[in-house]
Amino acid sequence: MRLASLKRGGRDGTLVAVSSDGARVAAVAGYPTLQAALDDWDAAQGALGDAVAAAETGEAVSLEDFAAPLPRAWQWLDGSAFPNHGALMQLALGHAPIETDLPLMYQGMSHRFIGPADDVQLPSEADGIDFEGEFAVVTGDVPMGCPAAEALGHVRLLMLVNDWSLRAIAPVEMKTGFGWIQAKPACSAAPFAVTPDELGEAWRDGRVCLPLTVEVDGRWFGHPNGSAMGYGFHELIAHAARTRALPAGTIIGSGTVSNADYDEVGSTCISERRAIEMIASGKAETPFLSFGTRVSMRGGAGASPFGRTDQRVVRG
Repeated sequence: MRLASLKRGGRDGTLVAVSSDGARVAAVAGYPTLQAALDDWDAAQGALGDAVAAAETGEAVSLEDFAAPLPRAWQWLDGSAFPNHGALMQLALGHAPIETDLPLMYQGMSHRFIGPADDVQLPSEADGIDFEGEFAVVTGDVPMGCPAAEALGHVRLLMLVNDWSLRAIAPVEMKTGFGWIQAKPACSAAPFAVTPDELGEAWRDGRVCLPLTVEVDGRWFGHPNGSAMGYGFHELIAHAARTRALPAGTIIGSGTVSNADYDEVGSTCISERRAIEMIASGKAETPFLSFGTRVSMRGGAGASPFGRTDQRVVRG
């Protein structure tokens, strides 16, 4: 099933099920928000199933009607699970490899996720405005110490996320050793959160094995595949839950989707493209974003199961 949140109904939106063509929706009886359904997932299945059936002849909607699936979430834990991305950044910037066999992850801002057609308001072009295309999972309640072998049983939904980043601020914050605050504003999300069965064989080994396509002002930027994660989502969940339980509604991101054949498939963030340029010629040429630029993302080779984002970057 595909679930979404309409903008109406308050700060957490109104939960709806989505038709197979993504153009119609139906409310879910007894569950006003997606968080309410996640908190009561097993009991909610009957109402969710009824809403999915009703959505086929339900209310017509457009992309602008949708908030993010979870307009605010209990947790946003973002990984960096694509080894090619890390290797390119280290080589271009002259950084030593991070000596660890653990997944890389930080806890970011979760009290707001931006809707798929909403303007992205940021304070200054001088901050180095960048996008990062990621796949993500939404969990149910995960007990502390959950092993990776059991972690996929706690995955409720899959999402597509744009993790906006401010590259001029990030190095300064990283040097403090305390992690990111200013360099990581609110993320955006594609409108539909989908149950894993919606992806069929494209959901395997804890990975979303689909291309993630990015366009900037209508021009192709990249479409690398999510299958290349060095750690699957089951391993990211187990890592996050090692010393604490995770509440239902935790969102865990894959990190920037990146493939070794970047010459053919491109990238999902400007910073990686600039790293590739630096490695090739010693000079980064692709600029970061200017106000008025439009960025869109979708997942899949054909119709995107997640829907799409289509957003302008504007001065806040």
